[in-house]
Amino acid sequence: MELLETLECCSPLASEPLDIEQALRLAPVFKALGDPVRLRIVSIVASHAGGEACVCDLTAAFDVSQPTISHHLKVLKQVGLLTSERRASWVYYRVVPEMMAELSALLDVSRALGASLEGGISRQDGAR
Repeated sequence: MELLETLECCSPLASEPLDIEQALRLAPVFKALGDPVRLRIVSIVASHAGGEACVCDLTAAFDVSQPTISHHLKVLKQVGLLTSERRASWVYYRVVPEMMAELSALLDVSRALGASLEGGISRQDGAR
């Protein structure tokens, strides 16, 4: 799926409710990201030089065992947030750009709110 197709298919949460299929598909992704170690793993991989990180780069960043890191990586791969490639004895991880784009588009409520405000809908006085 191309990035443009991904962005076009995902309305922000504020523009329309998710259908049941979207909710069932995305709930495990958000659940995976709800763990602080996994959220940090995704952040480390995404921000690492070249957009990929070796498992050795990840284990050094945490005070947990290598098998625990492997478990978290497995969960992140299962939900489609990461992909991996073995090179010799090391495994390198990358974020899946299409999944990140889909989550970003879904959470970009500013687009929907901006359209609402442009259409004459504004916040009530005293609204937070």
